[in-house]
Amino acid sequence: MIDRFDGHIAGLGTAAGLRIVVGHWERSPLGAFTDVMAEQPDGHRLLLAPTPAVAEFVSATYTFDEVRILPVFAAVDGPRWTVRAGPLEATFRTGRRAALGLLLAAVPTRVATSIPWVSAIDVVARRVLPGVRTRGSAGGGREEFYCARDMRRVSAADIRWDGAGQGELTPVAPPVRFGFGSTPPGPSVVQVTTLIRRRD
Repeated sequence: MIDRFDGHIAGLGTAAGLRIVVGHWERSPLGAFTDVMAEQPDGHRLLLAPTPAVAEFVSATYTFDEVRILPVFAAVDGPRWTVRAGPLEATFRTGRRAALGLLLAAVPTRVATSIPWVSAIDVVARRVLPGVRTRGSAGGGREEFYCARDMRRVSAADIRWDGAGQGELTPVAPPVRFGFGSTPPGPSVVQVTTLIRRRD
């Protein structure tokens, strides 16, 4: 059985050491939703999920030290993103399409979202973008395929955690440790189709 999620993944690092990954899903088996994965400077991994169903699905696919179920608000207005979830308040803006984004956008959707294609480019992704994988498994009997279809750089961000500013935008480094791979090191928003193959 294959579950398909269509949406965007934003990966952001901060000078304070907080790294966040925002999944903004327009279409999925769970409906439209946004979730936040955060890794704090001490390595504590936290999932902020809007419903028990989302928390159960995501935590069965990825690894966290803590899961919180709470309201997650996300608004996308052109290049401007606003995300609020528990301790997190973030606004950020996307800029120009990255060179890699131009290449990704040129691949026909049918090809870009096929498992053979994603499997074939995994080796290239690992060499070009440290920490990034396009296929793998985080456990739980689920195999994941990340079909990246476009990418834009994040040009500016204001990120607060428990009300405290997290400083300037920085690369997502070291890579986050929720699953088998990380987001691209450079702060970015990636348009992606995620395919999750389950054994049940």
